[in-house]
Amino acid sequence: MSYRKGIVAVLAGSAVLVGAPGARAEVVDVNYQCKTPIGDKSAVSPIDIKGVRSGDGYRITMSWQKGVSSSPVELGKGAMNPSATVVVGGADSGSLTVTGPANQAAIPADTPIKVNDLSGTYTPRKSGKVTFTAGVLTIKALGTTTTCTPTNSPGPSLILDVKAAGAGGPDTGGDPPAGGDPGAGLPQTGPADSAVALGILGGTVLLTGAAGTLWLTRRRGTARAGR
Repeated sequence: MSYRKGIVAVLAGSAVLVGAPGARAEVVDVNYQCKTPIGDKSAVSPIDIKGVRSGDGYRITMSWQKGVSSSPVELGKGAMNPSATVVVGGADSGSLTVTGPANQAAIPADTPIKVNDLSGTYTPRKSGKVTFTAGVLTIKALGTTTTCTPTNSPGPSLILDVKAAGAGGPDTGGDPPAGGDPGAGLPQTGPADSAVALGILGGTVLLTGAAGTLWLTRRRGTARAGR
């Protein structure tokens, strides 16, 4: 009975995996090392990344649950402009830049800077499971730039099962051959080609008819000369 129960548990687990949606999100702690105008600072912030389908792509939103840096002076409303990169991996590769609004309220001096949610649009180039991981955070304020880089090799905060624009069904079998059109080099059998073939055939008949007429004319001329 215990063996059968184990089999049932495994099958149930498989069913859960198969029936799961095409996205998996996880809040990941990111250890940022920041290069600031007043020296190096470090902070750990849980990062949440979400993806929502938008046209042929996905709207990716990155959220910080804690502040990652601070300023020795107060930052007035609209004085801080953040941006960040999201590392794309898995079936695809590259990076996505996410941006957002400036701070909507003044940030007191020596207070951890809470970054607003940053967003950007990701358009899949390949189909499959794509990962999204926190990258470099850049904060511009009062003419200075602070760069915060993850140092703990964080795992992905989001995994999406995506399909590239123009891709076929789920079992497409990979990318088309190099050279563009997957049908390039194959013989075509459409009406246009039939018309071309008929044109060539008609030209051949015409040439044959002209040659026959010329031959008959010459034969008649020869016969008359022999009389």
